This record gives sequence, C-alpha cells and structure tokens, in this order.
Amino acid sequence: MSSIGKNISRYRKRQDKTQKELAEEAGIDVFTLSKIETGTTPNPTIETLTKIAKALGVGVEDLIK
Repeated sequence: MSSIGKNISRYRKRQDKTQKELAEEAGIDVFTLSKIETGTTPNPTIETLTKIAKALGVGVEDLIK
C-alpha cells in the first residue's frame, strides 16, 4: 500500500466511512478508490486526490505526506 493509500484509508476509517460512501461523496468510482488504497494505483491524479481530500475534509497535502 502506498503512503497516499494508507493516508486515505486512515482518514476514511477515522470518519467511519466505507469505501463506497467515500467514493460517492468524492464523485469517483469505488474501484478507483480501492485501487488507490491498496496501492494498485500508487499515483492518482491531482484531480482525484482533490476530490477525495474535499470529501474527507482534509487538504491534499495531508494525503500525500
């Protein structure tokens, strides 16, 4: 799992959200989110990261650190 994937998963779980819930809130496909979290897609686009960060209420920088 990439550090980005780990960070997304950590923030998602802190908010007690499922992957499906987060994906819907971010406006992305749940399979895309799953691939990012597992590291299959270790470098998602900035557009995707921005959507995920907004849905989580955090900054993009929090996801990539």
